[in-house]
Amino acid sequence: MNVFHSFERQMTRIALAFSMIFLVIAASLAMWQVTTRFVLGQPSTWSEVITRSAMIWAIFMGIAGTYRHGSMIAMEIVQRSLPRRLGLALFLAANVLSAVFFAILFWQGWGMTERVAAQKLAALEVSIAWVYAALPVGSVFALIAIAGCIARAWSSRDAVAAVIPLETPLSSSGDSL
Repeated sequence: MNVFHSFERQMTRIALAFSMIFLVIAASLAMWQVTTRFVLGQPSTWSEVITRSAMIWAIFMGIAGTYRHGSMIAMEIVQRSLPRRLGLALFLAANVLSAVFFAILFWQGWGMTERVAAQKLAALEVSIAWVYAALPVGSVFALIAIAGCIARAWSSRDAVAAVIPLETPLSSSGDSL
């Protein structure tokens, strides 16, 4: 089980690193878009498309970290008010349903990515499939994170213990990420 937890921690770290990179790209290109439009008077034709695509990737890659750190919509107040076993059952049921959702999203995202492979992004000669690929890729990272939450909750028999508090992003010590 320790091997899986280590694997899940590393995958979440990778997903969050990519999410941050995509967010920086999106913010930088959005500033570039505003500068070219309002300062130079010549709007950039490609930066808006890449900004939107980077935001999509940032969101889907960030999902894994939000699960690991308990930042998704939670029923924590309900779980804590219930008897411990019932709270654990509610936590596990919610995570299993989330896993089903992301499995379906993976399957549908994969199909959509294949269907749009021949289409190009506006103002770029790049396949739009690179944007749609965020769905299956992000879903895989989310499924790994959800499995980690379920495993931690099951092994500790406590839903609250399944969530790892976010102390420092991308820290190399302990289990803060």
